[in-house]
Amino acid sequence: MPDISSANGELKQRAKLFGLRSIKLASCLPKTMPASVLGKQLVRSATSVGANYRSACRSRSRAEFASKIGIVVEEADEAAYWLEMIIESNTMPKAKCGPLLAEADELVAIFSRALITIRSSSSHSPKRQLRQS
Repeated sequence: MPDISSANGELKQRAKLFGLRSIKLASCLPKTMPASVLGKQLVRSATSVGANYRSACRSRSRAEFASKIGIVVEEADEAAYWLEMIIESNTMPKAKCGPLLAEADELVAIFSRALITIRSSSSHSPKRQLRQS
């Protein structure tokens, strides 16, 4: 049986590294106004993934956890958007941004699946079934 606290720790680290890698990428962008805007937006959303996941891990209820994981999904998806903008605006080549974009997509998939799982398990809880009766 997998150790949940170990998995949480690994995801926390992965989300943190995603933010750190985004900071590093943003610092390598050209010193132009559009690149600066794209870089700042990327850093805001990418660093928010780890911060909000840490917050979700301290949730006091399933509903609070689901809400915070929803924010993590939104921020990871937004980071993917800014990476796409950086690539498609030719601000930085895809070869340099591609691995980080792939990580953003993987984080969206992981946290989206967690959100689906928590919502579906909440809908099958005995409390909810009693309320519907």
